[in-house]
Amino acid sequence: MVGVLAMSLAQATATFERVESRRALSAAENLASIPLVRALLPEAKPRFGSALPSIAESVRSVSGSTESLLVTAQGIVVTSSDPSLIGQQFPLGASEVMQGRAWTGSTVRSGVKTLEAHVPVLDDDGKLVGFAAVGRTYPSLFERLLDATPNLLVYLGVSVALGTLGSLLLSRRVKRQTLGLEPAEITGLVEHREAILHGIKEGVVAIDLRERITLANDAARQLLGWGEDCEGQSLHELSIDAALREVLTVEQANADRLVVVGERVVVLNRRPMQSRGKVVGSVTTLRDRTELSSLEKELGATRMTTETLRAQTHEFANQLHTISGLIQLEEYDEVLSYVNGVSFSRTQLLDDVTHRVADPTVAALLIAKSALASERGVGIDLDPTSHLGRVDEALSRDLTTVVGNLVDNAIDAVAGRESARVRVRFSEEDGEVVLQVHDSGEGITAENVAKIFVQGFTTKSSASAAGRGFGLALSRLVCLRRGGDITVANKEGALFTARLGKKVQS
Repeated sequence: MVGVLAMSLAQATATFERVESRRALSAAENLASIPLVRALLPEAKPRFGSALPSIAESVRSVSGSTESLLVTAQGIVVTSSDPSLIGQQFPLGASEVMQGRAWTGSTVRSGVKTLEAHVPVLDDDGKLVGFAAVGRTYPSLFERLLDATPNLLVYLGVSVALGTLGSLLLSRRVKRQTLGLEPAEITGLVEHREAILHGIKEGVVAIDLRERITLANDAARQLLGWGEDCEGQSLHELSIDAALREVLTVEQANADRLVVVGERVVVLNRRPMQSRGKVVGSVTTLRDRTELSSLEKELGATRMTTETLRAQTHEFANQLHTISGLIQLEEYDEVLSYVNGVSFSRTQLLDDVTHRVADPTVAALLIAKSALASERGVGIDLDPTSHLGRVDEALSRDLTTVVGNLVDNAIDAVAGRESARVRVRFSEEDGEVVLQVHDSGEGITAENVAKIFVQGFTTKSSASAAGRGFGLALSRLVCLRRGGDITVANKEGALFTARLGKKVQS
């Protein structure tokens, strides 16, 4: 409606200029062509004589103009409808009348806008002796509105009808797109959604088809170490780990996948997002499993103790059966020799471990692993040059993690082979604890050496791929956190070397 109003006013102004410019030009031409004006104007002086003022006023009144003027060749006004202009220098502005050409246009004098026509006055010899000017003041805004009123009412009526129809159609379309929800309901729904997403403990990450993050709640940003401005960025811009990127972007066969993020173990569950039957991205939920892993470690320690006791019970049962059989055969000397041998073997194992490994937690772990390995037909040897002093509680926990994973992998690698042996060596060098685990297996293939420490990679068969492939990755993470690392080499079997600094790196 405002546009129609402005257009109507502009049209009224254009009509006024078109019509009145022709009228003013015609009146000015009539005034300039009167013989008496042509004869008197060359010698005319301001306020002398009445012939020229009478002629100019007559032309003005007949044409319905606002003003009429006669100006000499020197630009002096000799007669004018406005007495204040008589005797003054006439401001030409953009007029070209002094070049002998007629001109029409708008001028502003004393704050009043006027449409004027200037026509040169020529004597009988064709010489320019002055010019005649006729003008009409522009109508006011109210006058132009009155002129445009008939058409304006029609235009406004049409615009109201079109606007109403357009508003109804737009409202109907918006209603359809917003599922019939009102603005207040949409606001409440969004606020409720934000409260849920940012209030739950589990992380939620939504990614579109271009791998751009469209949503990441507080828990997800905290677990993954992302900033508050991560939404809108691509995974490439965030420079995330390859394993994490794969889980976030590639459809997984298993529901839950474990990924090591920093020092946390995170469980990710990815599902595709669909809208109207079309995949538009994916949403991944994240759960922090670090605390659960700690509980699993404690449970693992309990299970390890149970397995050790079971293995020792089995071993003691076999020994008792042997002793019982020898007694029944009345081989008393053999019984005594057998008991002494068993006692010496167990005492020697305990003495070897406790003499070279002063830390009780690591020593207990090695003794337990020896019993479990013996049940599987694997011998564990502690290198005679080994030495490990007592360490602080944090380093002791990290050592049990690394020793347990490396020894378990070594036992799995040689179990069932002839002369299956695993050799363990400890040493302390320049503020570091160096652990070497050497098995008598086939070693690591060149293809697997480069990716054996990648989380999720495993050479073992498992019903659940998500349940394996994290032992070496976690062990390496522990070493890296302490300023060390784990390396592997083939030397008549696989030789793993782990270095752990005695102080955690900041």
